[in-house]
Amino acid sequence: MADRFFPNVMPDFVPEKAMGDDEVVGESLTKALFMPYQLLSEQLKCAALDLKEAIVMETWELTGQRVNDFTLYTGLLGTAFLLFRAYQIMKNPKDLTLCSQIVKGCDFASHNSRNVTFICGKAGVYALGAVVSKELADAESLNYYLNQFRMIRLSSNLPDELLYGRVGYLWACLFLNKHLGDDTIPASSMREVINEIMKNGRSLARRGRSPLMFEWYGEKYWGAAHGLAGIMRVLMEMELKPDEAEDVKGTLRYMIENRFHSGNYPAAEEDRGRDILVHWCHGAPGMALTLTKAAKVFGNEEFQQAAAEAAEVVWKRGLLRRVGICHGISGNAYVFLSLYQATGKAEYLYKAKAFTCFLLDKGHELIAKGEMHGGDCPYSLFEGIAGMAYLFVDMLEPSGARFPAYEL
Repeated sequence: MADRFFPNVMPDFVPEKAMGDDEVVGESLTKALFMPYQLLSEQLKCAALDLKEAIVMETWELTGQRVNDFTLYTGLLGTAFLLFRAYQIMKNPKDLTLCSQIVKGCDFASHNSRNVTFICGKAGVYALGAVVSKELADAESLNYYLNQFRMIRLSSNLPDELLYGRVGYLWACLFLNKHLGDDTIPASSMREVINEIMKNGRSLARRGRSPLMFEWYGEKYWGAAHGLAGIMRVLMEMELKPDEAEDVKGTLRYMIENRFHSGNYPAAEEDRGRDILVHWCHGAPGMALTLTKAAKVFGNEEFQQAAAEAAEVVWKRGLLRRVGICHGISGNAYVFLSLYQATGKAEYLYKAKAFTCFLLDKGHELIAKGEMHGGDCPYSLFEGIAGMAYLFVDMLEPSGARFPAYEL
């Protein structure tokens, strides 16, 4: 397993150390861990701006502004989402204008797509387009994107998971309601989707010990991308009936009770013998984020403790030989940011800082040497360095950081 991640030799916690600029510039990872947050933020901001410009150049400018892949996961919508987040933090109006232009390109490219989710479908294009249009006070575009979103129809054979399924569509609804108002997508419309998800989950779980279970391409996945962790995470954002809330809690308890002895989580129901993956998409990182949400929603110390235990797995084995958000160091850092926001404990902010500093100090070098995988789509949000850029931007305001397209 060790070839999947770098040994984490960083101390569990070190306090910041007051030092002047001349003591910090050009220093090693160890020095960066002691660096006052204000000084680190200046370095992260510079790195984020450089990365952002490179990503825009590679994905938008050098392609002649053609959109071959419109998705948030590996395509141009990921570039747009990075620009939107950069605008939220750094308030450069050029980022918002460029974001809008890229979304328009994604809109054209997505017309024939049957995918309806935020991360891998046209719901993400319309939702982000509407929110950006509101920020630009462009009423005509806002109405266009909302109308397009409301015309989306979910097929009866749609799966229930996050990347391609019903909860991926629901997340897009939640994103719109967060930014445009609670009634933008009526609760009654979302309730129909929730009813279908609960019916499917209960039906498949009928002979098992978990109250809910779901399949994607024949596999009963547990992870955030295709399985239980992601579905439970989105359901907990919804207004659930008492029996539905109990089923969500029971499903999470089932997963906790059947995790590996290491504290990690199986990738799938049938995959109990491979304690390998420590990714957002499969394993402890996605579960840590979901359990942190569960502790907040249900006020349950059991879920908070399980989240902390999953985070310990991420600290030990989550310094992956990959850079991305989905299955890389960038995504795993959000586990510590989420727990920092939930608990206020400085050690979690330090651990997020440590993973971020590792990328800041060594990321480009390791990718260049082939010791870290830069992603099959190297400038994308979920696989490539756009995820690292997104993390650097979020670390400028860690109390407001959110795992993109997973946490609201």
